[in-house]
Amino acid sequence: MHLHTSARDVEQSARGTTANRAVIALARLGYTVKGIIYVVIGFLAVLLVTGHGGSTTDQNGALRAIYDSPLGEGFGRILLIIITVGLFGFALWSLIQAVFDTEHKGHKAKGIVARLGYAGVAVSYGLLGVGAYQLAITGAPSSRNSTSSAQNWTGLLLKQPAGVWLVVLVGCIVLGIAAYLFVRAYQASFKRYLNLSSLSTTTRKSVILLGRLGNAALGVVFTIVGIFLIVAAVKHNPGDAKGLNTALTELLRQPFGEWLLGVVALGLLAYGVYSFVEARYRRVGGL
Repeated sequence: MHLHTSARDVEQSARGTTANRAVIALARLGYTVKGIIYVVIGFLAVLLVTGHGGSTTDQNGALRAIYDSPLGEGFGRILLIIITVGLFGFALWSLIQAVFDTEHKGHKAKGIVARLGYAGVAVSYGLLGVGAYQLAITGAPSSRNSTSSAQNWTGLLLKQPAGVWLVVLVGCIVLGIAAYLFVRAYQASFKRYLNLSSLSTTTRKSVILLGRLGNAALGVVFTIVGIFLIVAAVKHNPGDAKGLNTALTELLRQPFGEWLLGVVALGLLAYGVYSFVEARYRRVGGL
């Protein structure tokens, strides 16, 4: 009886938490902020490819670009404060997804891995929120980008017993995420989380295309990051590890690199726009 009551209490707590309108609003703001960040990353990469300036950058670089907005430092600070709230809101929502299993992933191995993934997203966006807050308040950007963070963690792991195998394992996990993103893009499995019934058939198809392009672009980036993690392990050199910014740079260095980077940049732009769609139409907390 006690176990049954406890399970029921947990379920009611989960429903209460996910149905909380403040949490839902924060989650939707989080999806919007995610969209802004990826639009900036993709836009800067497109500018680079087309010879209009721009750069390959990551999430922290996108925050800096927003802070340095042509509309002035004051506007940049205000926007970053809003973005900070959104990042923390998205981190909170990801944590709720992990703890309360709002996506019904279950308690089997596959479901547990998915929920651990949500927890990882919560941590990464929480840290990004800290960086956004620091930049908004002090004007001092984070000293780390995705590549330096990857190199630091790789170096730390390589110092451990069986460190090479640990880094190889992480690289394989990243490649597994890339494979998942490619499958997600192909199957368009993300659409089951969207409530698109109010949209026209043409608009629904456009949304699904955006999601496919965005997930495929992220899959390319994760593939590059995973490969270089394994290279770093084999060479026992953390300097070979890459983050998002240098993964995009590596694309540019390949044969037909401008075309490759251009396609991925457009994909990242598509992912940003798709995140805006998620902010409006994603099923969050049953709403």
